[in-house]
Amino acid sequence: MSYDRYIYEQAEAELNSRHFNAENEQKRRTEQIEHEIPEIREIYSRLSQTIVELSKLIISKNGDFNKNFNRIKEQNLQGQKMAADLLEANGYPADYLDTHYFCTKCSDKGFVGAERCSCFTQLLNRYAVERLNKSANMPECDFEHFSLDFYRGKKDKNGVDCYERMTKVLDFCQKYVKTFHERSDSILMYGNTGVGKTHLSLSIAKAVAEKGYTVAYGSLINYLSAIEKEHFGKAGAAESGDTMNLIINAELLILDDLGSEFNTAFYESATYNIINSRINLGLPTIINTNLTIEELQEKYNDRIISRIFGVFRTLYLTGEDIRQIKQLNNLN
Repeated sequence: MSYDRYIYEQAEAELNSRHFNAENEQKRRTEQIEHEIPEIREIYSRLSQTIVELSKLIISKNGDFNKNFNRIKEQNLQGQKMAADLLEANGYPADYLDTHYFCTKCSDKGFVGAERCSCFTQLLNRYAVERLNKSANMPECDFEHFSLDFYRGKKDKNGVDCYERMTKVLDFCQKYVKTFHERSDSILMYGNTGVGKTHLSLSIAKAVAEKGYTVAYGSLINYLSAIEKEHFGKAGAAESGDTMNLIINAELLILDDLGSEFNTAFYESATYNIINSRINLGLPTIINTNLTIEELQEKYNDRIISRIFGVFRTLYLTGEDIRQIKQLNNLN
């Protein structure tokens, strides 16, 4: 996948910051320990000397190489053990003076040899998805501002107690966030317009993103429109590049308004590809729709329906249109 220069610069800046902070922290710890435990300075001085001796041995190639190499190696190991024991005796972890890089594979340099490290790719994807999310222009929501008062004392046309149902839905969503991981369940939220699907799914998005996961969220129609433009090379294609790849590989994908898109062969194929690919990757997806189960079955082909209802957990939301209630009462 290709990324534009701005995204590369953001990811490289993050890597440089990680690398600098890790080495700076190691220097700070070293100065601290040398002040608190002066003996350790001598040990590390001897360890440095063994490295010098080893370099000289390799260059000179004189004498019994294996014997001298093993002797230097043993001295180095003894010195490391003495330093670790001294640290632990003073209440510090044995690796306290090691440099603790964010990524142990590449030491926060972004490459392992000539290959791009997975941490670099994750950063590139994260910044690309963030740009994609900004273009979606969706509001930021959280659980704190989700009020159950709008459901109190109401029943839907099927006689379901709205307050009781939505209390359970809210509890489910909050528990989902607490235990979220890359293989969490996928969810289908369905119910009438304005009952809280978008608010709750975006509350999940915010909380999951704060835990460090890559979250892509947007309306399905906007994603499909961007994918179509990129696929057919139309003018004004999304700046983020490969929308399909980004949303398929996001650690959590939230698709709003399933069912609002046009009925075209391309959109149907792309929708199936998104859902099926993420299922095959084991990645969680949250889908919101205003359609009933019966309406979904009428609108979509068997391939899409079987993937959704065979894998997704269904979550029924009910109540009156909160947006209308707020407008009538001039509430924000």
